[in-house]
Amino acid sequence: MPVFKPMSPILTDRLPQGEGWGYQLKWDGFRTLALVNDGRVELFSKYGLPKSKVYPDLAEALSLLPGRFLLDGEAVLLDPKTGRPSFQRMQQRDKLTDPALIRRAARRSPVQYIAFDLLQLGGEDLRGRPFRHRHEALQELAAGWTAPLYTAQLFPDGDALWDWVCQRAWEGVIAKRLDSPYAEGKDHRDWYKRKTALRLEAEAVGVIYREGRVASLVLQQAGRYLGRASSGLDADAKRVLGGLPAVPMPLAPPGPLPEGLRGADIRWLAEPLPVTVSGRELTEAGLLRHPKLLAIGGRAL
Repeated sequence: MPVFKPMSPILTDRLPQGEGWGYQLKWDGFRTLALVNDGRVELFSKYGLPKSKVYPDLAEALSLLPGRFLLDGEAVLLDPKTGRPSFQRMQQRDKLTDPALIRRAARRSPVQYIAFDLLQLGGEDLRGRPFRHRHEALQELAAGWTAPLYTAQLFPDGDALWDWVCQRAWEGVIAKRLDSPYAEGKDHRDWYKRKTALRLEAEAVGVIYREGRVASLVLQQAGRYLGRASSGLDADAKRVLGGLPAVPMPLAPPGPLPEGLRGADIRWLAEPLPVTVSGRELTEAGLLRHPKLLAIGGRAL
């Protein structure tokens, strides 16, 4: 396995356009490199950590493929209710360490693999070749694949794909320059990602302090705990929040504190503060994933 940083797309709020670009769905899972060598399989995370024992179902499926090659792709689990990839389910699966629990999870809900790049084929390193050539080689290699192995489709119209993603609440779109080589990390201007986001009106009911300083806000919506948010807070907002009157009893629903608040230094606000937040999605537990504060008390951040 060559040691390198997988190529990562750069976040943007506008997809590049033109004939020299192709577009793919952004799959909400775990980045996974798969090294296949005539029945032997090694899986690695984007940080180079071994993952074959964590995803034995995926390793077994790949072991049935002939040849020697190195794939870059995404390991995903679909939510049966929505049909969309569920990052939360992948997190739960990735945390398992007991072999018996891993085997049970693999039988109940096998991981699917979406390959989007082919980095080596046989003894040849393809990373210096244009993306369009690597994509064509991947499609040829994968012509006979069956579930749970798939390849990411390449679309010519980024705006149309973005509209599809927004209408169906998928994670986003990746734009790739068709003549680009495979670069390490983000040292390039060839791959970009645009991500969708929820926008919610909620309330801040508490201020969390760390080492005596304002660190984040406790959020709720319709009386339900939504999570804690720090992203978006600037120095002015922290100064204002630090001066708000507090009360000894929380405005949050009665009962034990949510896990994310236990042990935190919380000063509950005397009056709830209206906030606008964005986030990736609401988890099954009703928490906002990747919350970011956009406005507090009507003031944009």
